[in-house]
Amino acid sequence: MFEQIDLKKQQLDAKRPLPKYTVQSLREKLFLEWTYNSNAIEGNTLTINETKVVLEGITVGGKTMREHLEVINHRDAISYVEGIVQKEELFSEWQIKNLHRLVLKGIDDGYAGVYRDQQVFISGAVHTPPPPFKIKEQMDALMSWYDGEAQALHPIVRSTMLHAIFVGNHPFIDGNGRTARLLLNLELLKSGYPPIIIRVENRLAYYNALDKAHTIEDYRDFVELVAKEVVASVDLYLGAI
Repeated sequence: MFEQIDLKKQQLDAKRPLPKYTVQSLREKLFLEWTYNSNAIEGNTLTINETKVVLEGITVGGKTMREHLEVINHRDAISYVEGIVQKEELFSEWQIKNLHRLVLKGIDDGYAGVYRDQQVFISGAVHTPPPPFKIKEQMDALMSWYDGEAQALHPIVRSTMLHAIFVGNHPFIDGNGRTARLLLNLELLKSGYPPIIIRVENRLAYYNALDKAHTIEDYRDFVELVAKEVVASVDLYLGAI
């Protein structure tokens, strides 16, 4: 599978720099779909068209302030991710906290960018996140893994495992899923891939793959799910140019 993806990416890289307005159009398309699907996975009821309207600065009647903020915050978090990539900043725990701070801004400012001080559970999952007193230790281990053995992994595997390990730690009270998917795409973008969309219609397969990774440390299903979306995004770019 990776051979096919690497070949497609080589074809895409060979066409760089890509046409300016095509890239802008693709970015806007993926930007919207990423925001809509990531929020919908977490229960946001805005449709994709309503999400587009909110991104344009218009409120939608009958929807909560939280749902509007989730869209606006996700837009700002994506912009932050793009800034990290453009500046070629090294990955850090500080970036994780900043991303989460953006995700929860105006929703729960007291816990935005702050590791949880309470036990939490993941609805429907077998895996139980670590107790709060172990969060710092687990996040230190995540950063050590990233700086060490993760660098020898294929970028897709590294991105997938970063997401899975982070969300398994569940370091924040809320917003872990959105932050994890931002981290996944941050790592892909740093490696020259377009962002991918974990689609709400694939939510069950996504959750099952994550639970398998957390309970028996088998990441294969999740890697396969992410790899398929990488192919879809690269094909979208290749088809456009």
